[in-house]
Amino acid sequence: MLRTIVQTAPDIVVVGEAADGDEAVEQARRHRPDVVLMDIRMPRADGLTATERLTHLTPPPHVVILTTFDLDEYVHTALRHGAVGFLLKDASAEEMLTAIRSATRGDAMLSPRVTRRLLRRFITVDAGRSEASQRLTVLTRKEQEVLIAVGRGLSNTDIAASLHMSEATAKTHVSRILTKLGLANRVQAAILAHQARLLDC
Repeated sequence: MLRTIVQTAPDIVVVGEAADGDEAVEQARRHRPDVVLMDIRMPRADGLTATERLTHLTPPPHVVILTTFDLDEYVHTALRHGAVGFLLKDASAEEMLTAIRSATRGDAMLSPRVTRRLLRRFITVDAGRSEASQRLTVLTRKEQEVLIAVGRGLSNTDIAASLHMSEATAKTHVSRILTKLGLANRVQAAILAHQARLLDC
C-alpha cells in the first residue's frame, strides 16, 4: 500500500523495501536513499534500533517515523536517535508525499494530529523550562525568532516570508541554531522551543 502511494509521485523513486530493521539498514547501505520511512514495530531489529544504526551511515538518510497514537513513547526515543519527523500510519497520500519531500529538503515533518501530544511528552519528560531557556542564551535575537518559527512547524520558505528575509538566510539561521545548540535536526529544535516556552511569549 505504502509503495503504491509513493510510486504515484513522479519526483520520488522507491529504491528498496524491508520487512525488518536489519533488512532496512542493509537496504539503506546498498541503495543510499535520501529518505527512509521507518515503522517502529518490526521483527528482529525494531525501528528504534534501525534508526540509530542509520545515523552512522555517511551521509545518513533522513528518517521519518511511521507511528500510531499509542506509540508516542517510542517516537520520543526515535527522535533522539535522529529521526527528522513522524507521521501517523493512517496519514493521507498527500501527507505522506509531503513528508518525504520535506525530509529531502532537510525540513521536519510534524504531523499536526500528533505534534501536541508528543511535545507535551517531551516537555514533561525532559528538562524544565529554566534549563531549556539557559541553553538558548547562545542564540542571537534573530536566531531566537527563527527558532520560534521552527517550533511552529514553519518551513524555511515560510520562515523567510514571516521574518522578511531570503530563504537562503533562513536556512543559514536554522543551520547555525542547530550547531550552536548541538541539535541533530529541526524536530529537536522545535521541542526545545516548546520546552523553553518560547511559543507562549
